[in-house]
Amino acid sequence: MIKHIVMWTLKDEAAGGTAAENGLKMKEMLENLSGKIEGLKHIEVSVDTFGAIPDCSVVLYSEFETTQDLDFYQTHPLHQECGSFIKQVAASRSAVDYVI
Repeated sequence: MIKHIVMWTLKDEAAGGTAAENGLKMKEMLENLSGKIEGLKHIEVSVDTFGAIPDCSVVLYSEFETTQDLDFYQTHPLHQECGSFIKQVAASRSAVDYVI
């Protein structure tokens, strides 16, 4: 099982929205991928974060059976569409993938 975690800090304002508005839009966009990308077993997104070092605005947690499934997700057009928006509004990004 592959676990994929991403944390973003958002710009105060970008793409016509505040950080809070853009965080909620990211959450909706990413969670809407559930059931639409083969291999994506689980996805959850939160904008209610605390205790992160460094601080973050949005966190994503997702699960995949294989690294091939994760690769498929990363390059899928629906995920790429989310990524285009996120690149506009994110100030920084941290990520980790691990196997259990």
